[in-house]
Amino acid sequence: MFPKFKRKVIKNALQQFFGPGFPSKHAAVKTSSPSSPSSSTLTSRTMNRYLVPPGKKLRLKDYSPDDKSLFSGTKEESLIEFDKLREELQELQKKLFAQHKHKILVILQAMDAGGKDGCVKHVFSRVDPQGLHVVPFKKPTTEELDHDFLWRVHKEVPAKGQIAIFNRSHYEDIIAVRVKKIFPDPVWKRRYKHVLDFEAMLAEEGTVIIKLFLNISKAEQKKRLESRLQDPDKLWKFCMDDLDDRNRWDEFQTAYQDLIEKTSTPEAPWYIIPADRKWYRNLVVARLMVEKLRHLQLSLPTPNFDPASIIIPD
Repeated sequence: MFPKFKRKVIKNALQQFFGPGFPSKHAAVKTSSPSSPSSSTLTSRTMNRYLVPPGKKLRLKDYSPDDKSLFSGTKEESLIEFDKLREELQELQKKLFAQHKHKILVILQAMDAGGKDGCVKHVFSRVDPQGLHVVPFKKPTTEELDHDFLWRVHKEVPAKGQIAIFNRSHYEDIIAVRVKKIFPDPVWKRRYKHVLDFEAMLAEEGTVIIKLFLNISKAEQKKRLESRLQDPDKLWKFCMDDLDDRNRWDEFQTAYQDLIEKTSTPEAPWYIIPADRKWYRNLVVARLMVEKLRHLQLSLPTPNFDPASIIIPD
C-alpha cells in the first residue's frame, strides 16, 4: 500500500505514540511530565501527560495548547492511527451497550471556538447513535433558572450502557457566573462543593467520568473566529458574545485554572488536551476514550439459552 520508506516513517511515528514496543499491546515504558519539552517513550495505557493530578497546584501555562509530543508524525500519518482508534472505540461501545452495566460521562469544556463540536463529530463519528447522548448546554431557560443549577444537568446523565457527552456542562454555572459577574461571588464559590458532591455520587453509582478541557491559545482562537467570518458556511456559528468573552481572556483563564485545580478528583479527574491542532486533539481524545473503555474489560453478554436449540419458523 505504501512505499517501503513511507511505511518506515509511519511505523516510527506510531511508535512515538504507542511506545517502542509497538505493535505489542503490553509494552511498559516511562511517562513524562506536562512541562517536559519533548516526549520520552510512552506507555500505550496512559494519557497521564495531560492529567491534572488531584490535590496538586495547577499552572495552566504549563500545558501548551500547541503540544504534540505524544506523536512525532505528520497530520497525514496520524490519520492511520486515528482510524484504528475509532474502529476500536466503535467495537468497545457495542460491548458497553450490550453489557448494560457501565455508564460513561464525557464533559467537554473550552473557550469559544475551542473545538468541542468538532471533537464530538470526529472522535465519535462511528459510535452507534442509540448508545450516544450528546447534550449542548446553552444559556439557562426561564424554567431552568427557576430550579437549582444542577436540575437541568442531572436529568441528562448517562443511563447504563450509554455514553453521554456534555458539550459545556454544569461548570458553566461556575465559570460564566464568576467571570461575567452574573451572581455575587458567594454563589459560584459554594457551587464547587455542590459539583464535587454531585460527581462523587455519580461515580459511586457506577458512572465513569472523563473531564476534558480543550486548551487553545488566544492566537488560535483569533484564527478560528476570523475563519467563521470569512466562510459563509461557518458564519452562523459566529456570535457577538464571543468577542465580549475574548476581551475577558485572562479572566477566563484564571477562572478555568482555579476550577480545574479545585475539581480534579480521583473519581472525576480533568485532562487538559492540547487543542491548537485539531488532528492532534482528536487523536488524543480518541486514545483516551479507548483506554478508559478498555479498562472496564467489556464483553458481550452470554445468552441464557442454547442458540443451537433455536429453530426459526418458516
